[in-house]
Amino acid sequence: MAGVVAIVGRANVGKSTIFNRIVGQRISIVEDVAGVTRDRIYAKASWLTKEFRLIDTGGIELENASFTDQITMQAQIAIEEADVIVFVVNGREGVTREDEYVARLLQRSKKPVVLAVNKIDDGDFKNEIYEFYNLGIGDPIAVSGSHGIGIGDLLDEVIHQLEFVEEEEVAEDEIKFSIIGRPNVGKSSLTNALLGQQRVIVSDIEGTTRDAIDTAFEKDGQKYRVIDTAGMRKKGKIYENVEKYSILRALSAIEKSDVVLFVIDGESGVREQDKHVAGYGHEAGKGMIIVYNKWDLVEKDEKTMSKIEKELRTQFKYLDYAPIVFVSAKTRQKVDQIFPLINTVYEASNKRVQTSVLNDVLIDAQLMNPTTTFNNGRLKIYYANQVAVAPPTFVLFVNDPNYMHFSYKRYLENRLREAFGFEGTPIHIICRKRD
Repeated sequence: MAGVVAIVGRANVGKSTIFNRIVGQRISIVEDVAGVTRDRIYAKASWLTKEFRLIDTGGIELENASFTDQITMQAQIAIEEADVIVFVVNGREGVTREDEYVARLLQRSKKPVVLAVNKIDDGDFKNEIYEFYNLGIGDPIAVSGSHGIGIGDLLDEVIHQLEFVEEEEVAEDEIKFSIIGRPNVGKSSLTNALLGQQRVIVSDIEGTTRDAIDTAFEKDGQKYRVIDTAGMRKKGKIYENVEKYSILRALSAIEKSDVVLFVIDGESGVREQDKHVAGYGHEAGKGMIIVYNKWDLVEKDEKTMSKIEKELRTQFKYLDYAPIVFVSAKTRQKVDQIFPLINTVYEASNKRVQTSVLNDVLIDAQLMNPTTTFNNGRLKIYYANQVAVAPPTFVLFVNDPNYMHFSYKRYLENRLREAFGFEGTPIHIICRKRD
C-alpha cells in the first residue's frame, strides 16, 4: 500500500519547488491523474522501490482568508490525509513566528514530521540550519529545492518514517469494496443501507485515510469490508475550499478495493464530474458496478430503465463491461441486488484462464475476423497467456506490436468476454514482440 506524504509550510518557503523537484527528478512518476496534477497538488511517485503519494498543500489558496486560516488549512489537510509530513522552512530567513505556529500544529498531530530547511544552496548557509532545532520537530535536513541538493537525504528519511506506518490486517477471503461518486449522490446513504441489511459487524477499523472508517462485516457467509469515502467530516470555510482533496481520499479507497461501486444521482442525472470520478476506478483496473441511486425519485414508465441504461452506455463507453443496478438507498429498494453483483464482479476480476483454452479462443477469433494491414504490416499472433488477475491481464506474443490496431484489440477483448465472462472487470491486453 502506498503511503501518503504531505508538504506543509508557510508561504514562499519553496514547497512547490520541492514538490516539483521530487516528482520531476530521479523519482519515477507512477501515475499522473488527470484533473488533479494539473494543479500540481497530487502525484504518485517512488523512491528506493517504495511507492508513495505526494500532496502539495501549497497548491491550494483560500480567497479572502487570513494567513492563519491558510496555514491551518494546509496543516489540517496534512494531518488528516498524510502518513508522513514534510515541514518546509526557509533556511535564509531563520525561524519565524509562522514557522513556530505550524510546528505547534504538527506536534499536536502525533504524525511523523520530517523537517526540511530549504534554500541551503550555498555552504555559507549550512550552519544556519541548527537554529531550527528550536522548533522541536527533530533533526533538520538541509535541502535546496531549486538545485536538488539534499533531496535524496530528505527522501531517505521520509521512506524510513513510512516503514513504520502499520498496514491494517485484512482477512484473506474478504472482499473489499468502496463507494465513489461526486458529492451528494448518496454515498453515505448507500453505505448505511448496505450495512443495514442483516449482517454481523466484525470490526470498525480506522483506515489509512484517517477520517474514513473501513467497516468489516459478514453477510450470507461472505466477509466484506466497505471502505468509506464520505470525505472530511468537519465543516466550515477551510474544509469547503478543499474539495479537490476528496479526490485523494477516493483514490486511496479505490486502491484498497477489489470492487468499486460508482454512484450516480438519478434525480439530477449524469454530470461531467461523474465521468472524471468513474475514470479513476476504471484507470485503476478495478472491478466496477454502476449504481443508479435515488430511483424512487425518478419519474418512470416501462421504458425508462432501458432508456437510462442506453444513455449510461453512451456517456460511459469505457465502462461497457460494468453492470448497472437501479436502487434507492433511502427506501432500500433493490439494494439487496448489489451484494450478488459484488461477488460476481470480484470472481470475474480474479478469474484465471487455462492457457490452451485461451489460445483456442484467439485462434478462432483470428479465423472469424483476420487481421488487416496497419502501420505497413499485418499482425500475427503466435501465442498468448494470462500473466495477472485483478484485472485479468493477457500478454500476446506477436510479430510486431505496432501492427495491432486499437479496434482489433477491442475485438479480441470482446471475444475474451464472450468466451470467459469477465463481467464488471476491465481486461488488459499487452502485445510483445516474439524473440
